[in-house]
Amino acid sequence: MPKDAPDFSFIVKEVRRQLGLSQEALAQELGVSYATIHRWENGKTTPFKLARTQFDAFCRKMNREGKLNQ
Repeated sequence: MPKDAPDFSFIVKEVRRQLGLSQEALAQELGVSYATIHRWENGKTTPFKLARTQFDAFCRKMNREGKLNQ
């Protein structure tokens, strides 16, 4: 990741903010636990490859639907 790129915790928070979702709602959309989203947003963990792939696919879908400006 380039040095000036936002870190993953910022990206997760921004996606939730733009979509108006709670951590619980985003967790349900991605098929992960609330605690997982909480840890991602607080920078305690980063997603494994499968979860990151699901997150990226979700963001692409929301972008195509015009719900996300990323």
